Amino acid sequence: MKFTLSWLRDHLETSASVEELADKLSSIGLEVESVDDPARKLGAFTIARVLDAKQHPNADRLRVCQVDTGSGVVEVVCGAPNAKTGMIGVFAPTGTYIPGTGITLEAKPVRGVVSNGMLVSERELELSDDHEGIIELPAKLGEQLGKRYADVMGLADPVFEVKLTPNRPDCTGVRGIARDLAAAGLGKLKAEKKVSGVDGDFECPVDIKLEFPKEARDACPCFAGRYLKGVKNGPAPAWMQQRLKAVGLRPINALVDVTNYISMDRGRPLHVYDADKLKGAIRARLGKKGETFAGLDGKTHEVDETMCVIADGSAVLGFGGILGGEETGCTEATTNVLIECAYFDPLRTAATGRKAGVQSDARYRFERGVDPAFILPGLDLATSWSRDPGPAG
Repeated sequence: MKFTLSWLRDHLETSASVEELADKLSSIGLEVESVDDPARKLGAFTIARVLDAKQHPNADRLRVCQVDTGSGVVEVVCGAPNAKTGMIGVFAPTGTYIPGTGITLEAKPVRGVVSNGMLVSERELELSDDHEGIIELPAKLGEQLGKRYADVMGLADPVFEVKLTPNRPDCTGVRGIARDLAAAGLGKLKAEKKVSGVDGDFECPVDIKLEFPKEARDACPCFAGRYLKGVKNGPAPAWMQQRLKAVGLRPINALVDVTNYISMDRGRPLHVYDADKLKGAIRARLGKKGETFAGLDGKTHEVDETMCVIADGSAVLGFGGILGGEETGCTEATTNVLIECAYFDPLRTAATGRKAGVQSDARYRFERGVDPAFILPGLDLATSWSRDPGPAG
């Protein structure tokens, strides 16, 4: 289980240091496996402005840039296609270690022109795989020249990783960990924020059914859903993407990212369907031998009669509590959605996951047992954030 310090402080009022938090977590049974402070490797990188970018006299694909670092102007040779006059970028001075390439910068000639530092890409900072060009920041950040990039962008946020024993499902979300620390005397748990304005004025057009034989009703005893019309999907807010990246999750789009964020934040997995792709009622049932579906992991999965699946009127859509399917996945073109918030039996979830060879964040939580009292509140929270995630905290 990973979380950042700022994320923890969304739920916990505390002045404790990183070291004090790590010691307390381990002492209460939440063993800290690592604490990673990204500011250490990004400390030398600063906000800078390209005052001038001209063609290199001896190379067609290089530019010679005059870069205002906030403490002076230096000449930098840059091969990025997006290097241009006036842009705000990220500067690394001579002597800086570049984590993405493993090199330490030296002031040396590049085709006859000395480069006194470097303008860097996200891949060179190990922030993403993007290396098509150097980082281009919003123009307003030109007011922050010379300041550390990690501080300005909120990247100076230590990441904790704790090892959870199977009997601690309450700590598969950041709020649960905050609650434990508060109980241990290392701060005060913040009150839950009230969620309002999520009640609709129309009936859900998608019927929801539980279709289990008597002996298997515990496979999914509760399935709640809410239909949202006219949503606008696109990138999630930068703060949400940043936190998801920090804990190892790849941002996809706002609708999917909200469900992933709530899973990490509250230990409550959810799933969101493109409602216009559903055919008839959506139902939780046991699978049938021979059924298959294309999973969001890019693989085709076989189903059998021991597995809890989610299906519509034409096909299986995914493994309940483990993995959704490509067929009804949300894209930026999605406008109508059905949000799922359900409870799946831990034992059947674990058995299905092992048999299918699928390990997911949802399975990790459901096989330990999620809070059954947070089904409707979780649905309300997902509804609210799907409309507007708002600022962090």
